Amino acid sequence: MPYLKSVVLEGLRRHPPGHFVLPHTVTNDIELDGYLVPKGAMINFMVADIGLDPKLWDEPMEFKPERFFTNTISGGDGAPDLFDITGSREIKMMPFGAGRRICPAAGMAMLHLEFFIANLVWYFEWTAVEGDAVDLSEKQEFTVMMKYPLRAHISPRGLSQTQ
Repeated sequence: MPYLKSVVLEGLRRHPPGHFVLPHTVTNDIELDGYLVPKGAMINFMVADIGLDPKLWDEPMEFKPERFFTNTISGGDGAPDLFDITGSREIKMMPFGAGRRICPAAGMAMLHLEFFIANLVWYFEWTAVEGDAVDLSEKQEFTVMMKYPLRAHISPRGLSQTQ
């Protein structure tokens, strides 16, 4: 289950459900990275770009759930590090927003994601469709979606009723 949690986190880092959070307004003139942002200006945070920033993530375009197991490299017990997606310590990704305006159901969303994916893996055997390449291109709908959805053969695992 810790690896599954890392897969969910890596999926949210690599492909957040929305590429933007709700716009914010600046209450005072402020300088940001050498640019003057005037009072009253609307700003928007590029959530997807934060999760793909090479200054924050090694090989950001690679899908590597192991990046959330950093303490195994330093001789830890192999359990995933506690990773803060709320933005209270630092912001390295924000799939549900951050700070005071974070989605109030973020904790429940994480539980449901983990439960849903765990059940899909537990009850079904997944194999790739032969000759179908995986294309991670995206398109904007209500949320951001894969431009060419994944195709897979799904079959029941044949678990007995007692399991």
